[in-house]
Amino acid sequence: MGQGKFSLTTKVVIGMVTGILVGFLLRFLFPESPFVTTYITDGLLLILGKIFVTCLKMLVVPLIFVSLVCGTCTLKDASTLGRLGLKTVALYILTTCVAISMAIAAALLVEPGVGANLESAAGFTPQEAPPLSNVLINLFPSNPIAAMAKGNALQIIVFALLFGISIAASGKKGQPIADIFISLNEVIMKLVTLLMNLAPYGVFALMARLFTTIEFDAILNLIKYFFLLLGVLTLHVCLTYFILLRFVGGLSPIRFMKKMEDALLFAFSTSSSSATIPVSMETVSRRLGASNRVASFTIPLGATINMDGTAMMQGVATVFIAQAFSIDLTLGDYLTVILTATLASIGTAGVPGVGLIMLAMVLQQVGLPLEGIAIIMGVDRLLDMVRTAVNVTGDCAVTCIVAKSENEFDIAIFNDDHAGEQEETIDFHHITDTQPQP
Repeated sequence: MGQGKFSLTTKVVIGMVTGILVGFLLRFLFPESPFVTTYITDGLLLILGKIFVTCLKMLVVPLIFVSLVCGTCTLKDASTLGRLGLKTVALYILTTCVAISMAIAAALLVEPGVGANLESAAGFTPQEAPPLSNVLINLFPSNPIAAMAKGNALQIIVFALLFGISIAASGKKGQPIADIFISLNEVIMKLVTLLMNLAPYGVFALMARLFTTIEFDAILNLIKYFFLLLGVLTLHVCLTYFILLRFVGGLSPIRFMKKMEDALLFAFSTSSSSATIPVSMETVSRRLGASNRVASFTIPLGATINMDGTAMMQGVATVFIAQAFSIDLTLGDYLTVILTATLASIGTAGVPGVGLIMLAMVLQQVGLPLEGIAIIMGVDRLLDMVRTAVNVTGDCAVTCIVAKSENEFDIAIFNDDHAGEQEETIDFHHITDTQPQP
């Protein structure tokens, strides 16, 4: 697979559109075919899609650990980590507060649940979310190897920071280890590039299977809720992120979004911020100009605790369920929703099914019936794809802003429309000829 006439982004879009068309064709031409279901939908497409997502997730742990150690071990002043962390967490919390406030305001204005009938025998039993004290304690791994085996991003970040600082503090004796990690980082980024070349096929399989199995009846029944949430997610990107980029970071939002194409497509097709980490880091460092030192900290952290899209879903869903069940919420209830959802975005980090756990926590705080979640789950698959794209956009925007404030941002790369494009493809016939971009 050499330098074709199509860019990676174009190939991924072709794979996505083709997958959607194939999914529709299989759905309507063979609606109840056991052969198609067994060997194509739950066979070939499932296998290809799962392998693609699994390969992306395979990179997450080594990429977080190696890139963060690589960035930290070159620090001249360890106190910059504290400033970097404070800026990053503050921006993530700020955008989450704005996101859920905007979502609640829009839902109160549009009233998506008025006249809806959510009476259902379907129930939803939420998993118990861990208390915030446990989350803080569990930031520190008792066994870093176990943390890597479990993919616990926050524990990996903490250990990598401590390990990188120790290498820097070791001076000349630590330099050989630092050189190894710098080389490892280049190798892993090349592995990211290699897997991105296979992305069109993985995205095709994911989209084809999704549109073969998704329940469109549920979307029609909740059409107002569906499009309201899509609208506020789009509004959050165009207002919150664009304003921060322009007036805080001094960067062009249009150029930023243009260079986010690959990361957004990956986020949309995989519905996983964690699986998109390799692509997000490739995008912010090689396409947008943020230094690896900043990106290796902010991107994994954002994929773990920055859940603006999920917070917006909670805001709209809370108002929707309250209106559908004719339950009046007070101003104090809405403030509770904002506070709970913001804290929960950090407090439930790393817990499976985090979006539904967070929503259950919010509903319990204001006394709303949990069975409303079972109805919303019917349209959640498509909305989850958009929420993930919004979350990844927030991660990359905050990374650029923080990097710019720390003088760790290359504006020339950001302004170069073709920056990083050389790394999009690998010539597998002359693989040793492909040189890493400096």
